[in-house]
Amino acid sequence: MPQGKVALVTGGGRGIGAATALALAQEGFHVAVTARTERELDLVIEQVRASGVDGLSLPADLTQKEQLDHVVEQTERYLGPIDVLVNNAGVGSSADPRPLLEFDDEFWEFSLRLNVTVPYWLIKRTVPGMVQRGWGRVINVASINAKHPSFHGAAYTASKHALAGLTKAAALELGGTGVTVNAVCPGVTRSKMNDLRLQYDAQRLGVPVEQLEREASPLGRRLEPEEVAALIVFLASEQARAINGQLINVCGGKLLAC
Repeated sequence: MPQGKVALVTGGGRGIGAATALALAQEGFHVAVTARTERELDLVIEQVRASGVDGLSLPADLTQKEQLDHVVEQTERYLGPIDVLVNNAGVGSSADPRPLLEFDDEFWEFSLRLNVTVPYWLIKRTVPGMVQRGWGRVINVASINAKHPSFHGAAYTASKHALAGLTKAAALELGGTGVTVNAVCPGVTRSKMNDLRLQYDAQRLGVPVEQLEREASPLGRRLEPEEVAALIVFLASEQARAINGQLINVCGGKLLAC
């Protein structure tokens, strides 16, 4: 992998996004991270720069298209053309879990905007330059819920299925350009959002959170963000050039048939 390539990671303040930003930095990528919380981003960028590469913190609400455009413009201005786009920003069912027939319409709209429309916008904004240069990687962070529904999480399930479809459509159209598009589908991964989801399910089912953690995968535990980031970094590499249009599970064996 040539040194000095530039990666943009959305939702990079914590969890999978932060772990991905740090892992890419350790591989020599210059990294821009964006999320809503400036303090979290600044902490990530401190660690990115400690790896000996450039880093850029860009607080933004990506559901506002002018802020999304600003993130891309600032990344290109200070770090250079974007070679790797990691669409990790998203909202999970834990923010407002409800039965489908009682689902909040505004939360439905927000979920699809952040989880699907924002990646769509960013692909349109960054991929033309990748195509022009003949090399690029788009890695969408989906979920095993792109293949299997989340109970009381209709918006999350629908949005991740849509992101899977966007991944395949983009991969098909960009074949032969030097740009690949893939999705990583994490299982139950330790994060602030997942903590809330486990608490909800524990209360709903009347079982301890610890039991749900043990049942999260055949490994007997939740995944760690770094374990998902490792696959993202591989997909960003030259060695992954033949992998395109795939929805790859990182779930500890939670899904064995798809």
